[in-house]
Amino acid sequence: MGETSVTPVERPEKGVPYPVTAETGPTFLRRLRSPRRPRLWFEILLIAVSYWTYSLIRNAVPEQRTEALHNADWIWRMEHHLGMAVEESVNHVVNSATWLIIGMNYYYATLHFIITLGVLVWLYRSHPGRYAATRLVLFATTGVALVGYYLYPLAPPRLMTGGHFVDTVMVHQTWGSMASGDLKHMSNQYAAMPSMHIGWSLWCGLTIFALAKLPWVRVLGLLYPAATLVVIVATANHFWLDAVGGILCLTFGFTVARTWYGTLPHALPRKVQDRRLPSSRHLPQRLDERV
Repeated sequence: MGETSVTPVERPEKGVPYPVTAETGPTFLRRLRSPRRPRLWFEILLIAVSYWTYSLIRNAVPEQRTEALHNADWIWRMEHHLGMAVEESVNHVVNSATWLIIGMNYYYATLHFIITLGVLVWLYRSHPGRYAATRLVLFATTGVALVGYYLYPLAPPRLMTGGHFVDTVMVHQTWGSMASGDLKHMSNQYAAMPSMHIGWSLWCGLTIFALAKLPWVRVLGLLYPAATLVVIVATANHFWLDAVGGILCLTFGFTVARTWYGTLPHALPRKVQDRRLPSSRHLPQRLDERV
């Protein structure tokens, strides 16, 4: 019989993990939860469809006028009980300065669209690795707000019966506002709780504060939701408790993003590997860039 040689099986060294992901690739769920470079066409389509859906659902909620006015009266009494019913005083003081209140009317009608879209564009260009997670915060915040509109119809202060609030848009004939005037029938007037002016502006402010490099830009980020709070109260479009509702919705949005990605959006890599690049085995070890 001839000699039989046995080749010993090589074993991996201890402490070196087997590169499962390098060979088999990530699972579908893992891929969904991994930061990726956003695609422009998809983001434009997603935002357009999402806002159209949001407006459709919000305005489809029944305008339960009687219940909405009852809820407004209850909130007004509650604020008086707390000694914090400041909306009427702020409304009248600011309304006495015509130039100021007209500016606030246009602020209320436009900036929550302009600045929110501006922050999304900035994230897309400068922080692609954090874009999807931060966008998820915004979408989850808005989604839970729709539940609030359905479950708790609320009249804004300017529509309260027997109230002494000034409807500043109606009085000063502000063009383009959905709050009142000629366009009021295109928007649900009894969807004041929660305030998405606060939810969206605070989302913008916190995102800018967390990610901007220049100190004065970070300060402006925090001033934006504070200014928005003054505007929604001065124009009699919201109670300050509506702002609390917006903050709670935003908290829910951050919780959803934290649960899905395992961390808050600002802690994710600023940039991500392009999926079209070669496998990670042939790339430098550190691919992400953090601020």
